[in-house]
Parts: sequence; structure tokens; C-alpha cells
Amino acid sequence: MTHDPRPFGRLLTAMVTPFGTDGSLDVEGAAKLATYLVDEQRNDALVISGTTGESPTTSDAEKDTLLRAVVEAVGDRARVVAGVGTNNTAHTIELAHAAEKAGAHGLLVVTPYYNKPPQAGVARHFLTVADAVGLPIMVYDIPHRAGTAIATETMCHIAEHDRIVAVKDAKGDLIASSWVTSRTELAYYSGDDAATLPLLSIGGVGLVGTSTHFTGAIAKEMIEAFERGDVATALRLHRQALPLFTGIFRSPGTMLVKAGLAASGLPAGPVRSPLVDANDDELNQLRQDAAAAGIAL
Repeated sequence: MTHDPRPFGRLLTAMVTPFGTDGSLDVEGAAKLATYLVDEQRNDALVISGTTGESPTTSDAEKDTLLRAVVEAVGDRARVVAGVGTNNTAHTIELAHAAEKAGAHGLLVVTPYYNKPPQAGVARHFLTVADAVGLPIMVYDIPHRAGTAIATETMCHIAEHDRIVAVKDAKGDLIASSWVTSRTELAYYSGDDAATLPLLSIGGVGLVGTSTHFTGAIAKEMIEAFERGDVATALRLHRQALPLFTGIFRSPGTMLVKAGLAASGLPAGPVRSPLVDANDDELNQLRQDAAAAGIAL
């Protein structure tokens, strides 16, 4: 089967989940934020309930409500990808079924974390989920959080499944990624904002970003410039956005994104424990990083 080379477009943002001042889910704010990300930051798709969306601290019911609100707000002009990955295959399938019913266009499934399965278990997890649903799947390879990397041979094996079509690559190993892009039709999206341009050079197709709550338009232009062969412009834009591509991770990205959104008058609200809200010094540093990228917060 030949896959769409860009099954989720070129630019996706892993959207934060807005909460009210009392910590409850801000459904109206989520719809407003999704609209801003699609209409102003030029996102082709949004990832809902990823780690940036505080998925570890939202309930299954909240995930369903959030997804339905975002699909209603932007699903007619952007793909909505639901984060459903857990370290429990059965629970992941339950979340995947719920996301499918709620109107998601695709699923983000992370490597099972903490329990550190062997590669045979990693492969079985992804293939079992893919067998259980009808939606395209983006595999999330992030060993520094999951504790387990998806080995090259494992990635090539699971790529044989028709519904496993893409990778969010946060492994930080361009050689391994290059081998997979040369041997499979998997669409590789950078899971590290600053690594997007290098990944494009070895066959990547786009970015699932965090700083793209603010740098989305620049990142989209960078990807488009590279695709049309204007490497000089792509490099210039990469270097322009680099202070914020990297600065957004000085503290956990969710904390700084929410601080920056609040400073810009956009829906965000507090983070949930065990995260803590960014302090004044962290917000001031974020503003400096944004200013260095030509963005005012």
C-alpha cells in the first residue's frame, strides 16, 4: 500500500489544554485556541491530549470532551489527531475507540512508558492497537520520556501495517531516522522543533511542534521553503526561530506555552499538578527568547 507522503500535512502543534481558574477543563477556550492555531499559526493539524496537553492529568471523559470541542471548531479545515497512547495496551485501545467515535482524523500512540517492554512487546503494542481501529496512526518515538527507544528493525516491521503511517520523531538520532525513511514509507515528523530542518534533509516531511503555538507561521514557511528547494530561506527561518524553538523547553514546554499564551491574551489557564505555573523570571526569559525570534509576547 502506498501511503500519503504527508498524511497529517506539514505542520502540527501539540496543543495545550486550557483550564479554568478552578482547574476545570475550559471547553470554550480550547475551541478558541484551536481556531487561533489553525487560522493564524497555519497548522494543518492539531494533536490533542498529547503530553503537552497534560494527558497524564486529564481523565478519559475530559479527553473525549476536549476532542469533540476541537473537532467541532476546526475539524472542517484541519486534521485533529488524538493522543491515546498509554503503557497499557488495552487502555490505549479503549481511548482509540473513543477518539474514533468522537471524530478524530488520526491517533498519536507513544511507546509504552515506565514498564520498558522489550522490542517484541513494543511491536505487539503498536500492531495490536492498529488492528483494533480504522484510523491512521502516528507512532511517537521519545525514549528520553518513555524509557524505551523504538529500534530501527522494530520501526520497519510495524511500518508494514497499513494504518501505521507516520512517526513523531523525538529520538534525536538522525542516522536511525535516515535508515527508516530510506526503508519504509513512514512519514517522519520532527518531535523536536529545532531538529525540523535537519530531519527534512534526510526525508522528513514536517513538524509536530510545541513552540509552534507562537512560531507556527515561521515553521510552516520554513518547511515550504525547503520543499521548493529554497534551502537558503529555510536556513534563515530556522535560525530566526531557533531562540524560541529551543527556549520553549528551558522549563517543561507546557508551563512556558501556557505562560506565553496567557501573556498574549489567549486561553491557557493554570497547569495541573505535578507541573507548576511558570514564574515571573521564566516568563521574562520566554519573552526574551520570543523577541530574539522576532515574536512579541
